Amino acid sequence: MFVIKTFCLTLLAIILLSLAASVAQALAQRDARPQEGWWSARRDSAGIAPDPRQNGQQAVVQVYAAPTWGWKGVVAVHPWIIFKRAGETEYHRYEVISWGAGNKVRHNRNTPDGYWYGAKPRLLADIRGANAEAMIPQIEAAIASYPWPNLYRAWPGPNSNTFIAHIGREVPALKLDMPANAVGKDFRALSNPIGLPPSGRGVQLSLFGVAGLTLGIQEGIELNLLGLNVGLDFTPLRLRLPFIGGIGRDNLQKSAGDEK
Repeated sequence: MFVIKTFCLTLLAIILLSLAASVAQALAQRDARPQEGWWSARRDSAGIAPDPRQNGQQAVVQVYAAPTWGWKGVVAVHPWIIFKRAGETEYHRYEVISWGAGNKVRHNRNTPDGYWYGAKPRLLADIRGANAEAMIPQIEAAIASYPWPNLYRAWPGPNSNTFIAHIGREVPALKLDMPANAVGKDFRALSNPIGLPPSGRGVQLSLFGVAGLTLGIQEGIELNLLGLNVGLDFTPLRLRLPFIGGIGRDNLQKSAGDEK
């Protein structure tokens, strides 16, 4: 009984500290310019993606994530993927967006590396050259096979994080390491509770995205309770925490041997 009580209190303390840190982080990442609302929030380029016109002969694949708009930015992120083949001078950006009728999978609705309604994005994966060129057809196939294109639920999913996690499972070469605050990344149909984690390498048990356990090459060990994820990553060593995502050095995946 003492061990269980200690574990619960420790977990509660971690969640509360992570929430406080996430509030501070979200405020720091928001655009400092005055805003009237989401319609006036910054959405221009963050200057992260290589200029496709100057790097036309190099294939590029990148995955981004940024805090969501408003209060939800304290607890979750919105991710998307961009890519271009060698010879192309424009990016393709894919993401799932909740608003609007019909298909939630959107193509080129926003700037490839743009601020997400005032929040600066960060890279989750950055692959260029031959490795990127080889995986683009797999990414396109994964986009086409997304199981819930017309359904969106902020919690527990499927949502924008579920979409990118699906691509990661289908394209293990991405070595995608989605942060612990990517709420919805662990969503799985009740008929398919066991399978690959978002990195595509490891094993995951998840009951509708509200409870489960992930053991992955990129994720390390991660426990999911009501969509709040706590764990330990070994590549590199870092804590995986709800709300804030994690503490420790980021594990940005780059393709070895390709020119930057």
